[in-house]
Amino acid sequence: MTTHAIADTGVLTGRSLRHILRSPDTIITTAVTPIALMLLFVYVLGGAINTGSDESYINYLLPGILLITIASGVAYTSYRLFLDLQGGIFDRFQSMPIARSSVLWAHVLTSVVANLVSVAIVVGVALIMGFRTGASVGAWLGVAGILVLFILALTWLAVVAGLSAKSVDGASAFSYPLIFLPFISSAFVPTDSMPAPVAWFAENQPVTSIVNTIRALFAGQSVGGEIWIALAWLVGILVVAYGFAIAIYRKKLS
Repeated sequence: MTTHAIADTGVLTGRSLRHILRSPDTIITTAVTPIALMLLFVYVLGGAINTGSDESYINYLLPGILLITIASGVAYTSYRLFLDLQGGIFDRFQSMPIARSSVLWAHVLTSVVANLVSVAIVVGVALIMGFRTGASVGAWLGVAGILVLFILALTWLAVVAGLSAKSVDGASAFSYPLIFLPFISSAFVPTDSMPAPVAWFAENQPVTSIVNTIRALFAGQSVGGEIWIALAWLVGILVVAYGFAIAIYRKKLS
């Protein structure tokens, strides 16, 4: 982006963040469901689940819970984008001397900030519940980088949904499959405990490689080839979603 576009994006991002500060229940709501799932699986179901390792179940579970937190949070980006479209804000911005791309990027950057806050809340609760990690600073930065990339990929999917939706419900409905996807992965139980067809799907969908990578980083273990699979999925989804979002946005403006 040019200097002009960056400045415009900064102003519009500030506008979006002020909306969130006036309604912090958005972040709280995003964190509540993952925390409830974490409490349920650790204190009710965790004792009956064999992960095949000696680590505590909260350590095994947390990576998947973080992805569910983000999948829940990006739905609000789609929702806010849809409301801006319906409220005529986009038409008003189009008549002003601002970079067109800054409107979308403001929503995307707001999503990154809001979701990272939600993730921090969930990690804080996990620490209270007994989550422990010997991860180095570099490993923590690796986890943060993967989560940011995950947020960006899903947020651009949310932008596509927000620009294409015909109703408020339709704008946020796209996130339901994303929230459900971690349940058919290695997030809650090892994939080798699943029936063969389910295990095949779980092992070859993006969430499993992302979860395994984050879990290995938290444990201070070698990530092996999992990280490259995870990055390939994330970058691929991001590029495709970004391309569709920009195409739809240009069509809307024209």
